[in-house]
Amino acid sequence: MKPRRTWWKTAVGLVLTAIMLFPVYWMINVSLTRTGDMRADPPHWFPWAPTFEGYADVFSDQLPALGTSILVGLGCVALTLLISAPAGFALAQLRPRGAGALGFLLLVAQMIPSVVMAMGFYAIYVRLGWLNTVWGLIIADSTIAVPFGVLLFTAFMAGIPRELTQAAKVDGAGTWRTFRSVVLPVSRNSVLTVSLFAFLWAWSDFIFASTLDRNGDQIPITLGIYAYIGNNTTQWNSIMATAVVASVPAAVLLVVAQRYVAGGVTAGAVKD
Repeated sequence: MKPRRTWWKTAVGLVLTAIMLFPVYWMINVSLTRTGDMRADPPHWFPWAPTFEGYADVFSDQLPALGTSILVGLGCVALTLLISAPAGFALAQLRPRGAGALGFLLLVAQMIPSVVMAMGFYAIYVRLGWLNTVWGLIIADSTIAVPFGVLLFTAFMAGIPRELTQAAKVDGAGTWRTFRSVVLPVSRNSVLTVSLFAFLWAWSDFIFASTLDRNGDQIPITLGIYAYIGNNTTQWNSIMATAVVASVPAAVLLVVAQRYVAGGVTAGAVKD
């Protein structure tokens, strides 16, 4: 007999879901609210007279910033995969000396605050002349994603049956050919998971962008929002409209890649 779900558990779930989604609703509500109604008391819980001025500002002012964010995100994904996938394969399958210590260092690296890393990058970029460049921002964002990617690839590739790689060696494949033709195709879930998280980290980054690319010709959308913040006035509907538009790609990616992410994150957790 299928157990019946009690009504109060459903009610608690709905209340908690509403609380968590309320900031999203309020962001959309403010993005549609007219400037003259921003300080209404009591506040307007629903935009009875909606305006799309904020969204008009976004599509007239922020498209270059959105393009920069997409470029930085894709660049971060490419650089992260280029480094973390071979590194994870080496740690999982080749098992070099010191692999355990290296894995521990990667775990520690994820605990370093982004502010501390941003200050270090700033000192280095000033000397190299890399401030206010897109590729400098890509490198900085990748330092957050690469340790995560290496650890995830290591956990997944450690669970790949040794018979697969040994059969490739019997057929004459070298280490690189085995990695490229055998290991990578069966690691699709992990590749998608690492790619998704790397893109989202780069897409939502503010610390590195504000420290390393504040005065650049190409700024990401996280800095583009500042165009609507002045000394005396703040265009809240434009700010919230920018936040709504910037949230759409992340939400779409999460929904589309949900099942792959679940498989990639739990990979290596259980061994047969």
